[in-house]
Amino acid sequence: MVIKKQLIDFRIRWSWHSLSRAYNYHAKKFNSSNSIGYALLNIDKNGTFSTELGPKMGMESRSLTRTLKNMLEQDLIFKNQHSNDKRKVKIFLTKKGIEYRKIASKYVKKFNETIFNNVPKEDLKSFYKVMDIIDRTINIINDDERL
Repeated sequence: MVIKKQLIDFRIRWSWHSLSRAYNYHAKKFNSSNSIGYALLNIDKNGTFSTELGPKMGMESRSLTRTLKNMLEQDLIFKNQHSNDKRKVKIFLTKKGIEYRKIASKYVKKFNETIFNNVPKEDLKSFYKVMDIIDRTINIINDDERL
């Protein structure tokens, strides 16, 4: 019998939720959230088309729409429609959004530096290798119509 903590998907989900809770803890200090911080980090300095942002973040459009609405209400972003194609909307960071992006970046860098300082390089190489295999396996499963 397999113990839940030995299941790959359980461990990934558990770690992601732990990390998300940690980021949300800090984001609350700024009336923000992990999702907003992640969006701030994925909006390019020259703007990002809304259709590109979801795939960039691995986020579904419903969740992204809600996040962007909150970001607009908090004056973290503004939108510009494409001059030739009104269906295309580009998202830009406001001055406040740029400041919040710096804060979010600080926490992400601190987390990564802590991991890099505490996990041997060979273990990190193995981790990345395993995550690549998991990603490929998920794609195979998603492409396999028999499942």
